[in-house]
Amino acid sequence: MAPRILIVDDEQIIRESVVFVLQNEGFQVAEAANGRLALEMHRRQPFDIVITDIEMPEMRGTELLRQVRQETPETFVVIVTAFASVETAVTALREGASDYVLKPINFDDLLHRVKKLLEVRSLSLENAILRQELQRKFDFDAIIGQSSAMKKVFGVIERVARSDGTVLITGKSGTGKELIARAIHFHSLRAAKRFVPVNCGAIVDTLFESELFGHKKGSFTGSTGDKEGLFKVAHEGTIFLDEVSEIPLNLQVKLLRALEQKEITPIGTTDVIKVDVRIIAATNKDLRKEVEMGKFRDDLFYRLNVVEVDLPQLSARPDDIPKLANHFLDAFSKQMGKRIKGFTNDAMRALLRYQWKGEVRELENAVERAAIFCDGDFIGIEHLPDSMAGTHDGGGPAAPVIYGDQPLKEAVKDFEKMFIQQALTRHQHNKEETAKALGMSLSSLYRKIEELEIGAGE
Repeated sequence: MAPRILIVDDEQIIRESVVFVLQNEGFQVAEAANGRLALEMHRRQPFDIVITDIEMPEMRGTELLRQVRQETPETFVVIVTAFASVETAVTALREGASDYVLKPINFDDLLHRVKKLLEVRSLSLENAILRQELQRKFDFDAIIGQSSAMKKVFGVIERVARSDGTVLITGKSGTGKELIARAIHFHSLRAAKRFVPVNCGAIVDTLFESELFGHKKGSFTGSTGDKEGLFKVAHEGTIFLDEVSEIPLNLQVKLLRALEQKEITPIGTTDVIKVDVRIIAATNKDLRKEVEMGKFRDDLFYRLNVVEVDLPQLSARPDDIPKLANHFLDAFSKQMGKRIKGFTNDAMRALLRYQWKGEVRELENAVERAAIFCDGDFIGIEHLPDSMAGTHDGGGPAAPVIYGDQPLKEAVKDFEKMFIQQALTRHQHNKEETAKALGMSLSSLYRKIEELEIGAGE
């Protein structure tokens, strides 16, 4: 749809001239003889750009500007003024006008300014859409998990997200620590600012200080220019220190200073730079043991560990596996242009019995591989890696799911929930077909769904 522009001027010949020029460029253009009429038209259907004279009867252009900016901030307002009233135009710019043009109007100049404003508007809308997509992607609801273990995690991160406290995320590699960190950031008061991820395990020891705090040109061999540290890049936003245990011991005291004093000093200078950064750290190691072994400073550990989020292994939440698997399958099916409906009984049983040493990341990779090789309606056991079917060289049958010291009653309940979830998935959540397949009445199935707290999408 062509951009909509409103021309507001009490001089008819000016209105008609501007309308003619803009319509020839393909814009939808309307006109109003005064500010009051323009505001009524804008309220009925907002315009993308309002081009208005300042001195008009019934409502001045500056008052129209204030009303439009207050009611529709995304609308651009361009002020038209005589050379003698440039000071008034400057005042209008301070009050929110996007630009101004001088009388007599140079139509080429006006067209150039209008097109520039529309480019800016288009970029602003694209950024807003991208941010909404990011927020949806990292929404808590998008993080898969209905097990009691994950519900505890959600309870913690929902509370900590709106605070500004330092968070330490612990868990094995592949459990989704960065996903949780991004979710916390996008639900915090810093969501509009940058999220800067830092893989501490991938930085050479000698470059750690430069990467985090920056350096001045000539401060060491090879420093051919100034470099902003990642802490400065993340100013007013969030910095995510993944594998924080890999930070060299001699630099941990400087990280502690950045945390406590909110300031950094780049290499090669004595200048202190104030930084306002929220820190979220993550590790797959036991930092308490690292402290005992003298590999990690205890004062830094306690400063990082204001709130700890411990991500459970898949073995501790087996009832999340079907939902995770189906979530990944849906994503990969769409990506590959396929219409795979789900998993066969044998394939899902193999996923449930497998010991996921690579955690959620390994499960995602297994589903992606299966989707690549599957040309039918359902993922079969033949589409999964051989190790999951127990046919890999040197491999035996997949290990059973281990529930630990869970009471038998709870283990049976978990298995029952998992079994019904699989049946619902196979039958596209058709309750009648599922009840028939399970050999139970429809009313009994509904009672079980309520008793086991099985959600509509599980």
